[in-house]
Amino acid sequence: MTRRYVAASIVNAVLGIAWCVAFLTVGAGTEALAYAFAPLGGVFAIAAVHRLARSGHLGRVARRFWRTVLVAVGTVSVGYGWLAVDMLVHADTAHTRTMPVPAAACAAVGFGIAIWAIARVPVATTGSTEWSRMLLDRAIAFLGCAAVLWYAVLAPMLSAREPWSRQAMVLTALAFLVTVGAVTKVSYVAGGPIDPTALRLVAASGGVIAGVVAVLAVRFGYAATVPAQAVVMPLAPALVALGVAAQWRADRGPRRDTNRGGVLLPYLAVVAVDAPLIAVAFGAPVHWPARVVVIAAVVVTGLVTVRQYLAFQENARLLHNTRVQEERLQYEVSHDALTGLANRALFRGRLTTALTRTERATVLLVDLDDFKTVNDLLGHGVGDHLLVSVARLLRAEVGDDGLAVRVGGDEFAVLLTAADAEPEELAGRLVDALNQPISEHRLLVQASIGIATATPGATVDSVLRNADVAMYTAKQRGKAGFVRYVEGMGEPVLAHMQLGGELRRALDDGELRVVYQPILRLADHRMVGVEALVRWHHPTRGVISPAEFIPAAERTGLIVPLGRFVLRETCRQAAAWLTEFGPDALPEAGLNVSARQLHDPDFVSDVTAALADSGLPCERLVLEVTESAVLRGQQVSRTLYELDRMGIRLALDDFGTGESSLSLLRAFPAAIVKLDKSFVDGIEIDDGQPAAADARQAVARAVIQLARALGLDTVAEGVESAEQAAVLRELGYTLGQGYHLARPMTADGVAGLLAHQQTMAAADQFS
Repeated sequence: MTRRYVAASIVNAVLGIAWCVAFLTVGAGTEALAYAFAPLGGVFAIAAVHRLARSGHLGRVARRFWRTVLVAVGTVSVGYGWLAVDMLVHADTAHTRTMPVPAAACAAVGFGIAIWAIARVPVATTGSTEWSRMLLDRAIAFLGCAAVLWYAVLAPMLSAREPWSRQAMVLTALAFLVTVGAVTKVSYVAGGPIDPTALRLVAASGGVIAGVVAVLAVRFGYAATVPAQAVVMPLAPALVALGVAAQWRADRGPRRDTNRGGVLLPYLAVVAVDAPLIAVAFGAPVHWPARVVVIAAVVVTGLVTVRQYLAFQENARLLHNTRVQEERLQYEVSHDALTGLANRALFRGRLTTALTRTERATVLLVDLDDFKTVNDLLGHGVGDHLLVSVARLLRAEVGDDGLAVRVGGDEFAVLLTAADAEPEELAGRLVDALNQPISEHRLLVQASIGIATATPGATVDSVLRNADVAMYTAKQRGKAGFVRYVEGMGEPVLAHMQLGGELRRALDDGELRVVYQPILRLADHRMVGVEALVRWHHPTRGVISPAEFIPAAERTGLIVPLGRFVLRETCRQAAAWLTEFGPDALPEAGLNVSARQLHDPDFVSDVTAALADSGLPCERLVLEVTESAVLRGQQVSRTLYELDRMGIRLALDDFGTGESSLSLLRAFPAAIVKLDKSFVDGIEIDDGQPAAADARQAVARAVIQLARALGLDTVAEGVESAEQAAVLRELGYTLGQGYHLARPMTADGVAGLLAHQQTMAAADQFS
């Protein structure tokens, strides 16, 4: 439907051209007919705008704009329709008759409404500075365009040989205002509700048409009336209809970026305002219209100066923000986000520079001891606060003497390059400072520090490796101290690290063996359970002690697959003994479980699978955990309670050596308490001093009494003599484990003991 109205308005304009040609050549019709084509085209334009304004796809702002345009076009069309009727009624005097004042008033009101509609079109700005810049640009553009229109059109109309009526002058000026306002407005409307092309066409329908009419009138006088009314004026409603079509196309398809003119418009306006000045410079008369242009040029120049000053300030602000952002990005790239210390990249860069300049470079590698326990027990938030506090302490102790660095995790470093630096003195201060509670949670944290000084020809990696070796040595020596690297120190450390790699191969090649240490009744030495222990039969080094390879397994994470192997082998073997010797021969089989295994989310499913595959009942499996493992956080606690609900018996190993042993018995679902060997050693000594003997037996006595009160079974570990066994029996212990009772043995050895026990039981039955 809209296309029909657009086509009709264009056909109307074409008919006007055809009639004009016929009138000027053969005198067809009367001159008054020339005034009919503009209001007739206005009818089609009104219909097109009305159809668009009623469509449902327009937004609120666009609908408001086009409804206002509808009112404006209708009012202007009424004015020019009034003129056409007046001319047709007074056809004899149409050549010299002026526009009736009411008709001119209608047209003027219509142009005013159009100006108001354009002024209400929203523009997007990003702030007060952007708004000021836009206002200046629009003022510059408006004055520049207005100066040209004044000099080239309006002023000549005022001084024309055949003077214009006041009505025509006012309408032409208003039409120019519509055009200039729309041009300056549309340059800053990007992606808004009104299509910029449509807005330009609506603007052109007023000012451009009025400008052409004015030029024709000034140039040809009254002789231009018929071409102006029949040819030029009907183009105005046709342009409005084309604007409607442009809005339809914009709402039906993707919008194009038409805002590029907003950048060039102020500069084009400056050029435009200079054009009349150039004409004056080349001999044009300096009359009062030219003086108005000169004044406009001065004002535009002042506005341009202000605009450039604002642009300078904006550019300076952007440059400052860019520098600040670059500095911030550079800082973030080279510093740790949590602590604010230099990071690994900056550390390696500074160390590389120091080695290149052959400066004396010393590295202190600081690793917090047992930091993982803080995260497990108190949460990562508390751990982060602790790291920040350690960083603050490190920065305070190092000062300007070196570069404090967070290498990653709970590992820090210090780079010293001064010739008079004292790394040992600094390391001592750090160790002493960390002996005091820090952070808002008042926590105690210790650190192991490795010191390495670059030797001639050293590389970054070699210095860091030496510092790491020294730090690792400090941990092996008991933590909470510092060690300086010396030549050859890395060999045992490297061997220990290589041990972890060989352990992976040992798991794959079947070099690990499970042995079992019996748990016996102290009264008759009958075996009631076994504890599974792992041994490594190395192909070249022979049997490697668990004390040597278990720490390597813990450090490398291989303790999880290693523990899984021991678990499955123990369940399989216990099920085999159950099948061979019956349910009364060996009630329980146990094994040690590390904290790393309890943290493994698949541990419970591993236990379930091992029991299911072997067929061993849950109640015949004992899992032994240390007190430190129980204190490793909520994940461990959930795992232990889930195992307890399955019916698996849990034993608290090395009981009495921790800091919270008694409270653990209430928080931990233990079924068995194993008295640590340290409380069994010396328990049998009789030096004739009853008080001293009671003191040596106090812990063992307290543990058995507490276990009885809580309904727990007890096992005394490390029984190495008959005298110790006798004292333990007197204290109330019924079960024991140790070299005096039975050494660790193979599965065949356990089977032999079970067979012997069955033989002895049968003999006692028939005796």
